[in-house]
Amino acid sequence: MFHHETIAELVRARAGDDRAGLVCAGGSYTHAEVVTEASVRAAWLSAHRGAGPFHVAVLLDNVAEYVFWLQGAALAGAVVVGANSTHRGDELARDLSHTECQLFVTSSDSLPLVEGRRIGEAFGTVHAADERVLIVDNPDSAGALGEFAGATPPDPKESAITPDTLGYLLFTSGTSGAPKACRCSQGRLARISAVVAEMFELTPGDVCYLSMPLFHSNALMAGWGPALAAGSTVALPSAGRFSASNFLPDVRRFGATYFNYVGKPLAYVLATPERPDDADNPLVRAFGNEGATADLVRFAERFACTVTDAYGSTEGGATVARTPDTPPGALGRAPEGTVVLDAETGEECPVARFDNRGRLENAEVAIGELVSKGGGAGFEGYWRNEDAEKARLRDGWYWTGDLAYRDEAGFFYFAGRDHDWLRVDGENFASAPIERIVERHRDVVLAAVYAVPDTVVGDQVMVALQLRPDVGGFDPGAFAAFLADQDDLGTKWAPRFVRITEALPVTATNKVLKKAIRSERWNCDDPVWWRPDKAGPYRRLTGVERATLDDAVSDRTL
Repeated sequence: MFHHETIAELVRARAGDDRAGLVCAGGSYTHAEVVTEASVRAAWLSAHRGAGPFHVAVLLDNVAEYVFWLQGAALAGAVVVGANSTHRGDELARDLSHTECQLFVTSSDSLPLVEGRRIGEAFGTVHAADERVLIVDNPDSAGALGEFAGATPPDPKESAITPDTLGYLLFTSGTSGAPKACRCSQGRLARISAVVAEMFELTPGDVCYLSMPLFHSNALMAGWGPALAAGSTVALPSAGRFSASNFLPDVRRFGATYFNYVGKPLAYVLATPERPDDADNPLVRAFGNEGATADLVRFAERFACTVTDAYGSTEGGATVARTPDTPPGALGRAPEGTVVLDAETGEECPVARFDNRGRLENAEVAIGELVSKGGGAGFEGYWRNEDAEKARLRDGWYWTGDLAYRDEAGFFYFAGRDHDWLRVDGENFASAPIERIVERHRDVVLAAVYAVPDTVVGDQVMVALQLRPDVGGFDPGAFAAFLADQDDLGTKWAPRFVRITEALPVTATNKVLKKAIRSERWNCDDPVWWRPDKAGPYRRLTGVERATLDDAVSDRTL
């Protein structure tokens, strides 16, 4: 049904399509109108192309302009670097510098995040007046694009675009402390898009609601790409980003029949006040990953739709899919050749044993790293990061970096991630950048950041602090104010839990033994402060609250 080999071909196929292609708060566009806008941007990109990698950084909310630039870059053969808007300051600048961006598309609200910072030798320092910076809501940008009015899609006969043409650099994080840019070719995204579109039987009559950030692989591979492949209408959130309170009004307003997600959006939507007419909506199906088992059922029942949850990675090396008989708490089944291995020995781990309450009895030997023996073929590598590639690919096998265990029936269960990185609300990030920020505090001698389980899904951020001996004690209000003043602290990085200890356990080489403190979570002899509301003040964690948290985490794993 969907046979186009590149995203550029998929875009050109929509050039004469007068059906609805894009709807958002700012208006609506036919597919043909979107391609016209994309052609103008493709011409601008080609005219401003410099020496070196043809990389354009896009730092925008989910607005129509983002879609125009995604399609325009595909037509021009440019590589879209999805700038993560939750990163800040030098961390964000590092992302863009590492990926050698030579063009930068943003908005007046987002520009200050990197303005005045250097993002590479070719680009230099970001400045609004630079002709290589296009600010989409600035009148000057309209004039710059106006020079290319009337542009048409590049002639495919003259195009050098092939399925192997690099199309996207998608940031993911590992244990190194710095984000990695995963390579994704136009051909790979076109193939994934076709598979998802066929899996969910998307048609030109469907409306795909894209509220997950377009810099994230989930939005491209489970949302925008499949909609483009099927000729469906793309609907963008009225607020420009996901909002639980706006979710159902947007679904009704745009007539959305399909919704993609990653992380906790289902839980956030379910937390909104329930109404008798919630099921009166056009939504038919939802697809994503990392949804809590109970939320999948509750969401499907409340909004009268089908929810399909699966495990996958930006790199594409391994997949696990739920089946109708998947037990509660399990990820599902995986293709042949997917195994759980002991990372030290390379041997397959024993199958999991459970007690009569469903608790894992042999965690020490059953939990290992999730590995796909055939996944190496689908992994296209990282940008300028050979060490990270070698860590992922060993003997042609793809090592996910995720911990898992498998039961006797062949169902896989997610068991966490390496202690040096975290996943909060569907976003991976490393601990080292947060530690560097926290250690700026004048009272802090040493900081260790690590993941503890969220009570619903994924992780929460916990930090153990060793304070200077002459400090009278931990001042929660001052610490919260300090975090608020750090402009490079990512929006999901602020610790939810703070442990105050006299001395952190360290190795002979002064590396903090995070495994020990992570296993204790909040159940330690040291005082622990926390934020019940992530935007609220820190307060001392009580014994009753510790027990409540433990019960919630235990219930999540049953």
